[in-house]
This record gives sequence, C-alpha cells and structure tokens, in this order.
Amino acid sequence: MLTHPLSITALVALLFTLLMAIFPVETLQSSLRGLSIWWDVLFPSLFPFFIISEIMLGIGVVHFVGKLLDPIMKPLFRVPGIGGFVFAMGYISGYPVGARLTSQLREQGLVSRVEGERLVAFTTTSDPIFLIGAVSVGFYKNVAVAPILAIAHYGGGILIGLCMRFYGNRVVAHSSNDKEVETNNKNRLSSAFEAMHAARLKDGRTIGKLLQDAIESSLKLMFVVGGLVVFFSVLMELLTQTGLMQVAAQSLRHLFTLVGMPPSLADAILHGLFEVTLGARSAAEAHTYDTSGSSIHLMLVHQVAIGAFILSWAGLSVHAQIASLLSKTDMRYAPLLFARLIHGIISALLVYLLWNWLGV
Repeated sequence: MLTHPLSITALVALLFTLLMAIFPVETLQSSLRGLSIWWDVLFPSLFPFFIISEIMLGIGVVHFVGKLLDPIMKPLFRVPGIGGFVFAMGYISGYPVGARLTSQLREQGLVSRVEGERLVAFTTTSDPIFLIGAVSVGFYKNVAVAPILAIAHYGGGILIGLCMRFYGNRVVAHSSNDKEVETNNKNRLSSAFEAMHAARLKDGRTIGKLLQDAIESSLKLMFVVGGLVVFFSVLMELLTQTGLMQVAAQSLRHLFTLVGMPPSLADAILHGLFEVTLGARSAAEAHTYDTSGSSIHLMLVHQVAIGAFILSWAGLSVHAQIASLLSKTDMRYAPLLFARLIHGIISALLVYLLWNWLGV
C-alpha cells in the first residue's frame, strides 16, 4: 500500500532518481554549487569550532563554565549551567554547533532530554561573521542593517529560550549534575575548578588522543553536513526544473499581495525554506516592478525582515543536519521545528518594531 511510510519514501526516492536522470547537467551543476558552499564557507568556518568544542569537553572546560553559570542559566532558561557554554559557542560559531554540543552533553548524561531540547531550540543561530560579513555587507551591501539584523536574530533567540523554559513544564527531569549539592560556604570558583578536574580525570584521554578523536569525529560530522548541503542544492534545482518552485512562488506572491507585502519576496521565502544562504541572498536582491516594467527598489525594511526570518528559520538543510545529530540521542526534532518557525516570526516582527528606533 502506498499509504505505508516506507512505500511513500521509496516512491519519492524513485522520483528523485528519475529526475536526476532526466536533468543530468542541472543535477551536476547544482551538486557542484552545493559542494562549493560546503568547501568555501562551511568547512573553514565550522571545522575548527567542532575540534575546539570537542577538546574543551574532554579537558573539562565545559564543566568549569557550567558551574559558574548555573545560577544564571537555571532560573532564566531552566537548563543546567553547563548550557551556558553551549549558548556561547552556538551564538559565536553558528548552526549546527549548538546541536552538536547538546547531543554530546545528552550522551554523557549531563542534561535531561527536555533540557537538551530546550537548549537546541534557542542555541540554533547564525554566526556573527555570516550575519555581518556575508548577509549585511555581502548581500545587502549595507553595513547599517547589521545591528538590526543582529538584534532581531539573537534577541529573538533569547526570547525563544525564555519561552522554552515553560516547555516540558510537567516533566520532572533532572540531569546528573542536578544531584550535586553545594554547601553555602563553598566558593563557586573553586567548585568550578574541582568540577573541571573531575571531568578531566573521568575522561582519561591524553591530549594527543583527545586531539586525534576530536579531528576524526569533526571530519565525520563535516562530511554529513556537506552531503546534506549538496542534497538540498540538487533538490531545489530539480524542483525548479519541474516547475514546482514556480507554482509555489506564484501562490505565495498572491498571498503576499493580499497581506500588503511585496510579492517579489516570495522567491526569497521559498529559497530560504530549503537553504539559508540562497534565501538571504534572494531577500537582499529582491526588487518590484511598476506597470511599465521598470525596476523599483523594494523598501529595505521588508527585505531585512524577510532576511531575519530566513536566518532564524535556518533552512531545511540546517534542520536535516541537526536532526542527524539528534538521532544519536533520545531528543526529538519536533520542538526544534516549532522553535525555528516561531523564532523566524519573532525576528521579522522585531525588525519592524525596531526599524525607526534604530534609524536604519
């Protein structure tokens, strides 16, 4: 029966293969584009962070930071202090580093399932270099939009974290480090050093072995990321060649017209649905036309708002990367999906609310 999930998956895979055979040149070109994005952008930006985070986890730095940030992270986000390290690394290095670190913490029993799902929900963000350098300067060619994009995107992420503290409210779950009880006269800094030392002894690997393992695991993850980027690049191209993207874009243009949004931004939403880089570029380059067909520059506020939505949604390519990381644990994908959608909406609204105040 075609209603069976496996039958549907097999049918989709067969159709995908047939389309690749029908459009071999387009498939090859889109594969090369995806490979170029992975090699030129993602590999050099993510690989060092993967290695550093792995080493920091092994030598106990994560545990040290967790002890120091415990009084802040628990009341604000209802996650252990160790989530503060994930928060910092996720916001500095971008997606999917937050999910990678959270998965490692879950595997070691340092966060519960619900705490891990909360962490992934609000630490999945773009890195500042991509947001400022690639999007604001490279795509929009206007450094003035960087502050409002940053406030909308990262501020929206923090708001998601505050909202997610109510997620799993009925679930009483404590991670292993919640069982540790500190006496009032114990210095928190010395306690943090003790936690780092205990974690280092428990790990037991030499620095050389730790570095080797970090490189090996990071390389494996980078190849997974690269494969997903290439896959979604080919998928988008095949959908374009079959005309499905054009049909969807036309429907979105009608919807945008009804709500008073520039219809030319529909293409950006569709591209951003799959891949964040293509979506952000489309939003920055969107134009509208008058009845004579001459180009009129779109109002920048709409472009930036859609760009903020796309950055916060992150694209199905990033979603697939994170889902592959979560699959190694008992954490679920659904909370992340919901959080990305709400984060995108909040970020776009923040752009409209703060636009005149920031004087862009």
